[in-house]
Amino acid sequence: MYENFGQFINNKWHKSKESYQVINPSTEEILGSASKASEQEVEQAIQSAAKGFVAWKNTQAWERSNKIRKIAELIRKRKDEIAKWISLEVGKPFLQAQAEAIASADIFEWNAEETKRIYGQTVESRFKDTRVIINYEPVGVVAGLVPWNFPCILASRKISTALGAGCSIVCKPDVITPGSVMVLIDIIKEVGLPDGAVNMLSGDPAGIAQQLISSDIIKKISITGSTRVGKLILKQAADKVQRVTMELSGHSPFIVHADADIEKAVNMAILAKYRNTGQVCISPSRFYIHESKKDDFTKGYVEKTQKLKIGPGINKDTDLGPITTEKRINEIEELVRLTEKEGAKILCGGKRSAKFNKGYFYEPTVFDNVGDDFTITQTEPFGPLSPIMSFKSFDDVVKRANNHQNGLAAYVCTSSMNVAHETSEALETGMVAINTPVIPTAETPFGGIKQSGYGREGGSMAIKDYLNIKYTHLGLKG
Repeated sequence: MYENFGQFINNKWHKSKESYQVINPSTEEILGSASKASEQEVEQAIQSAAKGFVAWKNTQAWERSNKIRKIAELIRKRKDEIAKWISLEVGKPFLQAQAEAIASADIFEWNAEETKRIYGQTVESRFKDTRVIINYEPVGVVAGLVPWNFPCILASRKISTALGAGCSIVCKPDVITPGSVMVLIDIIKEVGLPDGAVNMLSGDPAGIAQQLISSDIIKKISITGSTRVGKLILKQAADKVQRVTMELSGHSPFIVHADADIEKAVNMAILAKYRNTGQVCISPSRFYIHESKKDDFTKGYVEKTQKLKIGPGINKDTDLGPITTEKRINEIEELVRLTEKEGAKILCGGKRSAKFNKGYFYEPTVFDNVGDDFTITQTEPFGPLSPIMSFKSFDDVVKRANNHQNGLAAYVCTSSMNVAHETSEALETGMVAINTPVIPTAETPFGGIKQSGYGREGGSMAIKDYLNIKYTHLGLKG
């Protein structure tokens, strides 16, 4: 499946001498062998990006905008092809994979417009014969490190924002899911950017990242990943004082207040929780339900959970696909055993699906009798696991929701505008969804606080992280 791709350097595909195997999580079969970049190829990509930066930064904003918009148009035309790759590699249900492709196009379209709106500023000078000018310049060559759970969206965020700012980029997809990113890069190739403006490296994650970060040519790093990996990269980047945008782990609270519509809350929870089988950084993973509504919510949530159809991601009628890797399903099994050992009660699920002899399929699992000190309430499960707890008061739930090192996203259900605002203002997270399961869109800033990282991707703020500020004090008399 990967024979038409390889490493993308200097606007061309190059075959590497070595390769690695990519596994279909729905069947445990080998999808194919993808190219594994050598150290020499990584250096070639860096040098290519350096040359590409010179050409791209000198391309006028309106021309950059037109090319980025063309990428969006081509993504929409090839959305089914991209969705197929995502479904086969990630295990994501096809309709969700298709939605990811469409969202990726939206991101490119948004940044095509932002390209034309990099506004400078003129400040009134204190001197009669001088002018104060502030403008923005592209930071330089960017390294974009992309994880496996939303490979196309997350690559699109990094590539389109870098291009919009006038930067060149070296993008590294995860070895688990290189295919959809390769198709995305192939689309970009079709548009005809300057040689080296966009490069892609596939292979050893740690080795490639280390080589990129250690290069003096790389001026900014954008990473989406775990807090553990983010800290390692941040330490390496510190030696170079490189600009870093980090979107790291979450552990999102889902709060249902006493005045909430329970049916709507249940539907919202189902949509938010089981997207990509719970393998989402903003997936709700700590459910706090007011004690007066806990029984009704739990009953409805379990009933709807049990109706979800588990199956291969490529099937269009699948609600939940497989866990993406064998390592992850083993970790989920261990966490379920530990949660039960610590005293929780399993209301549904709790085991691998018996419907399949092959594939990493795990039943969506709901827990009751969960304590705040349980491992599952402290460790991001990153899977279809839902621990349900009750709370008594506003202060009680806010304190417990905030009692975590991560602060990425939160969900709130209430019929009161006052309670909605008060909860949002009290929660220590970068994003809050109230009475809606939707958080990420192209036009909104995505990111967290505390150990969930810093910087934002998406919205009008993201492009500023790819720009340097230059202040010029201009004397009118030479």
